[in-house]
Amino acid sequence: MSGTVTGLWRHPIKAHGREALEAVTMTPGQTMPGDRVWAVAHEKSDADGMQWERCTNFTRAAGSPQLMAISARTDGDRIVLMHPGRPDLTFNPDHDTRSFLDWVAPLMPEGRAAPARILRVPGVGMTDSDWPSVTLCNMASHRAVQQKAGLPLSIHRWRGNIWFDGLPVWEEFDWIGRDIRIGGAVFRVRERTTRCLATAANPETGLRDVDTLATLETWGHQDFSVKAEVVQGGEIRVGDKVEPL
Repeated sequence: MSGTVTGLWRHPIKAHGREALEAVTMTPGQTMPGDRVWAVAHEKSDADGMQWERCTNFTRAAGSPQLMAISARTDGDRIVLMHPGRPDLTFNPDHDTRSFLDWVAPLMPEGRAAPARILRVPGVGMTDSDWPSVTLCNMASHRAVQQKAGLPLSIHRWRGNIWFDGLPVWEEFDWIGRDIRIGGAVFRVRERTTRCLATAANPETGLRDVDTLATLETWGHQDFSVKAEVVQGGEIRVGDKVEPL
């Protein structure tokens, strides 16, 4: 049984915007190209950009739900950020931190540690795992959560990389330790993705409106999607086959 890739997404700045792709070339031992290249350290963080750091060092949508409503577009060495409550911002994350900090400040709730600086570690994606993970998301599982919640849910609540359809609900959880071919690349699935409060926020409005964690708990867990490592590089396009090996 095989599925089909329905979407490819990356998040250039961790927790600050999603960007759709039609095709991507994966490299063994690397995250999705352009995914979580930068992360926003808050004022209480001691992260210095020398190595991978835990997500608690960075500004996140779990504590700042308005961040969920940001979308992004890569434009050469610049990033364009868009939010329904803010004018579009075009800037270079490596050289123009001030304009970003001014732009994002109104989206931050009172009482949270303020964004302080943008970091990047060359060759290292700031995913939530200390290894180069790519998240694989099952549309059937999303629909099951949506049905249980009783209202439509955007897939962007999960901030996944590769979306696929045509396979059974929660099939992806049976892939732990297995290899999966997606287009021209092969992934080894390593673990489930345990979710946080960020998923409760609506990606259109930035407001918390669904208790996604309680919904997941009806299945006895708080997991959605799986994290996988690229073991064979190659191109992936929307419409490609997804096939367990």
